[in-house]
Amino acid sequence: MISIDGSDKQEGVGGHVLFHLGFRPFFLVAALFSIVSMMLWMAELVFSIKLIPDSISPVYWHAHEMIYGYALAIIAGFLLTAVKNWTNLQTLHGRSLLVLVLLWLLARVAILMPGEQALFASLMLDNLFMLYLSIALTMPVVKAKLWKNMAVVSKLYFLLIGQVIYSLGVLGLFHDGQRIGIYIGLYMTLSLILVLSRRVMPMFIERGVGYPVTLKNNQWVDMGCFVLFLLFALSDIFFAFPALTASLAAILCVLHAIRLRGWYTHGIWEKPLLWVLYLAYGWMIVAFALEAASFAAGIPTSLAIHAFTVGGIGMMTLGMMSRISLGHTGRDIMNPPTGVSMMFFMLFVGTVVRVVLPMILSEYYQLWIVLSQTLWMLAFAVFVYLYSAILLHPRADGRWG
Repeated sequence: MISIDGSDKQEGVGGHVLFHLGFRPFFLVAALFSIVSMMLWMAELVFSIKLIPDSISPVYWHAHEMIYGYALAIIAGFLLTAVKNWTNLQTLHGRSLLVLVLLWLLARVAILMPGEQALFASLMLDNLFMLYLSIALTMPVVKAKLWKNMAVVSKLYFLLIGQVIYSLGVLGLFHDGQRIGIYIGLYMTLSLILVLSRRVMPMFIERGVGYPVTLKNNQWVDMGCFVLFLLFALSDIFFAFPALTASLAAILCVLHAIRLRGWYTHGIWEKPLLWVLYLAYGWMIVAFALEAASFAAGIPTSLAIHAFTVGGIGMMTLGMMSRISLGHTGRDIMNPPTGVSMMFFMLFVGTVVRVVLPMILSEYYQLWIVLSQTLWMLAFAVFVYLYSAILLHPRADGRWG
């Protein structure tokens, strides 16, 4: 029996460890997909090998699949696990979780098949996935009456709206819908990461450095970051006011720098699961600076977008996957597998190559793209190598989950 609240009995496939909690299947398939999708994008962009059907623009395919494909799978795995902890109520597991994973996976496959019917099927599967996930996470939060956490879960409904607008744009039913839908997805993903980072990063650092430390947080900074980011996103998506967008980005750069400075302590550099999150947040600050510079100095906005996505979203999700996969399988987060520093460093260098080097040596732009894509794939290949056994095997302490 399959139910929206994940209450199917732990039998059959429900008893398989891979489907005990959402982080297990989604982290694994997202990491594998990030490698495959980047290979396809490299073939299309760099080597002009047509693997993406003509029914959709390759640029929009890449942007959509990295946001609504890769990033959303990580969000699904994270929130299905986090909401269970917040509410002490079981989220999707077993057959219900398998159905959700299959919706996501089939959408990724269908979009790569030729023909309008496959394209339509992919769009419908993506919308069903988003709807199913949103409802499944809303129910335990409402049941537990944890209304504060609805601020997090509600962002999924904005992602659903973005996916619907994107779908209508692909079908020619919403003018500029593809661009609007993708940018809604990007900024909602960033908003979710920034909100969750504010919740957990100071705690992770205080508990993880190995000595007493109290980090600084300012309520006025928190409020400013929230309100101004909303205005920034609305300005960039819906209104043609580049000066306003750039000004808001400049202020956000300063506010987030103040916030991150308050979280600094020298001990983070000895803990890869801490410094990767710190550097990821730093890349988002760089992205805001580049957004401002795109108006003032004519720097391509694509560099800011890739600072947000490769450095910010990429490094933050890779770091959180690495930490959560240890903690929720009963392993010691203070002793991650040998090799995590290398994979984090590869992705950091990949971001430098993709964002910084084109500004310095633009004549080698194609080379920087290839190198950055290669480093991305290598970093996630290392994750799959180090963590697949952890995700596929029972908890180290023998508990269910």
